[in-house]
Amino acid sequence: QVQLVESGGGLVQPGGSLRLSCAASGIIFSTNTMAWYRQAPGKERELVATATRGGITNYAGSVKGRFTISRDNAKNTVYLQMNSLKFEDTAVYYCSVPGMGYWGQGTQVTVSS
Repeated sequence: QVQLVESGGGLVQPGGSLRLSCAASGIIFSTNTMAWYRQAPGKERELVATATRGGITNYAGSVKGRFTISRDNAKNTVYLQMNSLKFEDTAVYYCSVPGMGYWGQGTQVTVSS
């Protein structure tokens, strides 16, 4: 049984930082690309960042230069470091294994003054 468990969300002021974590179980983590998505109220879910098994990363244009995805294959965990947060980053953030239909329950990130 595949489980993806996100943590680290919360309330932060504009310009602040948060680090999200996603612990995976039930999959061979090291062989899979991992991804972070987000869904803001009233909007469709969007891809934020991906990290291949070899550590190659890609980002949505809206977060490039501010967010960093990383992975620790020994801990079966993928991270999303979010810096210089903006109001428009407010969303539920989800961890996923692209193309396999596995999703976490999501963690809320709220950027507010």
